Amino acid sequence: MVLSQKSQYAVRAVFELAKRDGSGPVKSAKIAAAEVIPVRFLENILNQLRQAGIVESVRGKEGGYLLHRRPEEVTVGEVIRLVQGLMLPVECGDPKAGQDCPLSAGCVLLPMWERAHRAMMGVYDGTTFKDLVDEERVAHDFEVLNYAI
Repeated sequence: MVLSQKSQYAVRAVFELAKRDGSGPVKSAKIAAAEVIPVRFLENILNQLRQAGIVESVRGKEGGYLLHRRPEEVTVGEVIRLVQGLMLPVECGDPKAGQDCPLSAGCVLLPMWERAHRAMMGVYDGTTFKDLVDEERVAHDFEVLNYAI
């Protein structure tokens, strides 16, 4: 249930666009610099996000990327599933992956792992990018300024 680096980059890229929502297109280099993502890798991620209808690209000198939907309409879980696919809690219970475990019929551990997975995905699916932007604003509002000389 570990998020791939690509998934983390995708979430950070969408988060950066959500923070800039309403400000016009953002160049990929600016997203990459702000979120410390390799530009070439980011371009592939943004293309995948564009094809899925999460971001849109604007061509031209003033072009770049922007969210296709409002930040409150896109969840972290949606982005993770798009980039990483279905995340399983353990491989042993996935007959599609050829990991059919001989103990799965009476396994009491598998339901526990599935509950943990549902809980984790519930957090991701219950978190919109607007939620994250709002959380960042609150966190920055509470930063203590040090005026000591």
